[in-house]
Amino acid sequence: MPAPVTVGVDIGGTKVLAGVVDTDGAVVRTARRTTPGRRVRVREVEDALVEAVLEAAGDDPLGAVGIAAAGFVDSAGERVMFAPHLPWQGEPLRDLLEARLGCPVVLDNDANCAARAEAHHGAARGAASALMITMGTGIGGALLLGDRVLRGANGMAGEFGHMQVVPDGRACECGRSGCWEQYSSGNALVRDARALMAEQPSVLEEMSGGADRVTGPMVTAAAEQGDLVARAAFASVGDWLGIGTANLVAALDPELVVVGGGVISAGDRLLGPARAALQRSLVGGAHRVVPELVAARLGPQSGMVGAALLAAQLRR
Repeated sequence: MPAPVTVGVDIGGTKVLAGVVDTDGAVVRTARRTTPGRRVRVREVEDALVEAVLEAAGDDPLGAVGIAAAGFVDSAGERVMFAPHLPWQGEPLRDLLEARLGCPVVLDNDANCAARAEAHHGAARGAASALMITMGTGIGGALLLGDRVLRGANGMAGEFGHMQVVPDGRACECGRSGCWEQYSSGNALVRDARALMAEQPSVLEEMSGGADRVTGPMVTAAAEQGDLVARAAFASVGDWLGIGTANLVAALDPELVVVGGGVISAGDRLLGPARAALQRSLVGGAHRVVPELVAARLGPQSGMVGAALLAAQLRR
């Protein structure tokens, strides 16, 4: 009989990514599902998650499953109390999934999981302190001291995406307005590109067939082709990334800043403007060491790998 496998799952606003991860942090195989969205029944999101886990495991028995959830996870690691981009509000996700999967399940916030992965196998390895920022549908974050994630009194530290940066600004899915992720995220990138398409020609029109059909990957591909609209959208999102990061660095003074999530596939199209804005916006920047801002070494898979790391601890 095959040995039981450990599966990590990263579930966000647009996708569910599940993968079998070995003891060295290497991803053996993956499965993907589209996230049904916020305006669906909780059971539909749970179904997509279970389907992805079972497909990734294949014929191998499940040993343990780790869930990296884009939401506010309680200090006990049992419930997702609130998720701006998903329908969870206090659901006992850990117990529900253990009942359906028939194995131990561990649950944490997606950015916390990404931070653990980068501390053990990625860009933050060996850093005394690091700030993790994950950019996808929205923005998540975590603070690392060595390889330890600071979760806070309620288990909800690191929700940097919902810092208000523009009073009375853009409406946010969390119910407030002017949140950082409304200006620097995958959603913000698409919104900016669509607005700019109304002002000048863009290859995005041909790619998408219309502004309302533009997606983040399309904007990335167009930027690589030299499209001015796509590059301007990345310049705006990157600039806001650097401004928000400067505020966090001023408050927390980390040795290193690691940026992950789906948008990081754009590389220096995003990080170049962010580094410039961080240097420009950081208080006392000329009189201190400005932390290096780097891409997550594990890329968009860091949340999944970090969730598997947590799950592996259950099997020891």
